Amino acid sequence: MPEPASLAVVSDEAKSEFGQLSTDERIETVAAALELNGITAVVAGSGGEARGIVRALLPDGAEVYNNTSRTLETIGVAEDIERSGLYQPLRLRLYQMDREMQRNEMRQLASSPDYVVGSAHAVTEGGSLLIASLTGSQLGPIVSGAGHVVLVIGGQKVVSDIDGGMRRIYQYCFPLEDARARQAYGVGSGVNNILVINQVVAPGRITVVLVKEVLGF
Repeated sequence: MPEPASLAVVSDEAKSEFGQLSTDERIETVAAALELNGITAVVAGSGGEARGIVRALLPDGAEVYNNTSRTLETIGVAEDIERSGLYQPLRLRLYQMDREMQRNEMRQLASSPDYVVGSAHAVTEGGSLLIASLTGSQLGPIVSGAGHVVLVIGGQKVVSDIDGGMRRIYQYCFPLEDARARQAYGVGSGVNNILVINQVVAPGRITVVLVKEVLGF
């Protein structure tokens, strides 16, 4: 059977606006803004450097849940969490559990890990983060459930403001993720939930690794 076709496409205008790597100066501006908002910001020159930073942030033996992320897959962080033996990878543990008999335990494990590692779909020059989700399952731990949050964000995801972030999600990220989901799972994606983080009340709980490289959607 033919692969399901995506229902949306990325326009040339969206590719130009949202798919290009930001300048070093703009990335540094974003890092400073994140720090003012209580979010620890680290700038990495490459995906490989970002991978090393994440390794340094995760203590050996830590309970870690890695969100589904092309960025984490591309730079090897997902593999480090799930296959290195250094951590307790909750995603693999959940795969092995019985959805009917252990539903409550699965929900509790996924909602409050020691560490959650993921990405974001946009970061503004003012230091706000935007994350879209089909199910919303990964958003609760980022908001408050997880003890620590690490987000690795490619340098093409910088936008001027919240409005720009919303447009990036709908015009750029969604069509690409929708096509990926249809090819991988046979069903489309959807922008059903959007989390916006403007400031945190517990400084240092969230660490953002800004990478001077195009990564993910």
